[in-house]
Amino acid sequence: MLRLPGAWMWDFWLVDDGDRYHLFFLFASRALRDERRRHRRAAIGHAVSRDLRDWVQVGDVVTASEAPAFDDLATWTGSVVRGPDERWWLFYTGVTLVDDQILQTIGAATSADLEVWHKDPASPLVTADERWYERLGGGDWPEEAWRDPWVLQDPGGDGWHMLITARANQGPDDDRGVIGHAVSPDLRRWEVGPPLSKSGSGFGHIECPQLASVDGRQVLVFSCLDLQFSAARRASGVTGGVLYVPTDSATGPFETALARPLTSDAFYCGRIIQDRSGQPVLLGFHHYDEARQFLGELSDPMPVGWENDELKVAGAVEA
Repeated sequence: MLRLPGAWMWDFWLVDDGDRYHLFFLFASRALRDERRRHRRAAIGHAVSRDLRDWVQVGDVVTASEAPAFDDLATWTGSVVRGPDERWWLFYTGVTLVDDQILQTIGAATSADLEVWHKDPASPLVTADERWYERLGGGDWPEEAWRDPWVLQDPGGDGWHMLITARANQGPDDDRGVIGHAVSPDLRRWEVGPPLSKSGSGFGHIECPQLASVDGRQVLVFSCLDLQFSAARRASGVTGGVLYVPTDSATGPFETALARPLTSDAFYCGRIIQDRSGQPVLLGFHHYDEARQFLGELSDPMPVGWENDELKVAGAVEA
């Protein structure tokens, strides 16, 4: 478990260098008092662990740039991969304001050692394409959703894929959430393509996507709260939190309408990773306590596995 005494932490992602696990996470000072203000103050921190339980904070990674810049308000969720030249690439969401509305684009930073990071001067590298995706002002949604890049190597060895929290440019306003998609031959040049899921699947947005494998079966893991469900999905009585949907392909299409809950909304931004014994485990950030107060701290790892064709997590019912 990781709790920062002076800051909230929330969305996060992990990478294993073979010796230590590296945790990258969003954080903002608790001195803000109102946790709803944290999003516009977010920076990316870094901690390390050998067992996914005991963490040592080792410093900050990237923070907002001086204006004007694509990330001059805050830096949000991303992912880390190692390129063919052994450099580490951190892809992250840059946030800026346009007429007091949040515009999101995706940039990168690189590192030789996972400790010292340098922002790529060519950022932003990936922006929403209006042929398929909702842009700022294209609906009643209060932001341009183009964030949470999850980067993975093509299963056939042909470059890289990026899964993105995005919104389609048509359909009911509360039901446009999709998995955006971009491809790259080299991690630097990206081409945006159509989404890997359909709008109308019951979500206003599909946050923190991750492609994971549990006992040889691939799943798309993502998060969404009840308030961002479509009206029809809310009426069905399904709860928000961390969700999953099995998939036959790492690059979709993903049947997000069939997504099932993995945890309640006591947890958010679930990430699946193998511990040192080879056991798949889920980590999430503790979202709410029993009094529905925001917590903003990292959970301990929780074993995950298949039971009667459903993915189950041990100990993930309560905060």
